[in-house]
Amino acid sequence: MKKGNILIVEDDERIAEVLKSYFENADFNVFVLNTGNTVIDYVQAGPPDLVLLDIMLPDKDGMTICREIRSFSDVPIIMVTAMVEDIDRLLGLEIGADDYICKPFIPREVVARAKAVLRRVHPEHEGKRLAVGPVIMDEKRHRVTVEGSDIKLTPIEYQLLRIMMSAPDRVFTRNDFISRIQGYNYDGYDRTIDNHIKNLRKKIDEHPVGHEMIHTVFGVGYKISPPQVE
Repeated sequence: MKKGNILIVEDDERIAEVLKSYFENADFNVFVLNTGNTVIDYVQAGPPDLVLLDIMLPDKDGMTICREIRSFSDVPIIMVTAMVEDIDRLLGLEIGADDYICKPFIPREVVARAKAVLRRVHPEHEGKRLAVGPVIMDEKRHRVTVEGSDIKLTPIEYQLLRIMMSAPDRVFTRNDFISRIQGYNYDGYDRTIDNHIKNLRKKIDEHPVGHEMIHTVFGVGYKISPPQVE
């Protein structure tokens, strides 16, 4: 039985073929696009389980494609980039990507990272219902509501919220989040946690509940707390 469908968007045909081979050997179905202009139509027609998206494409850059996908889908996206500056890495995650890979890379690591993203999107313990005040998470349906209204989260935002909701009032450090979500650590990622938390807080605040739900514990990390009864 196949493990899932992977869309590889890469204009370098040699790199695309190498990645395709490794993913197929790992028992995935793989489809390759060499240009960016056809990606949106492909994802809308039948969403893959994960998109491996190169940033430097000849017709439409990966950043733009990622933003467009996030306007209608929460399919996991891993950005592939040759730009190593921290700001480029950070931007790639701020626009809704779930991970990034820097060129040159080891193909086996790309497959491992993709598996890690898929594991956190479809955790083995699905089925629980978590509630902290007006925030409700139905893991079986992969649904989050605030005051009864659905909120749309990226996979990593969903996992950050799930971690905090699993232990209300507990403070989680950035390393706690990284180890639980990624299953591995690498330089630079801890700084993106702040941006994901900021985006998550903004989405919850779009449905005013009269009090702050996600709290920053300066110098330590973050927690979610139910409303205080006066």
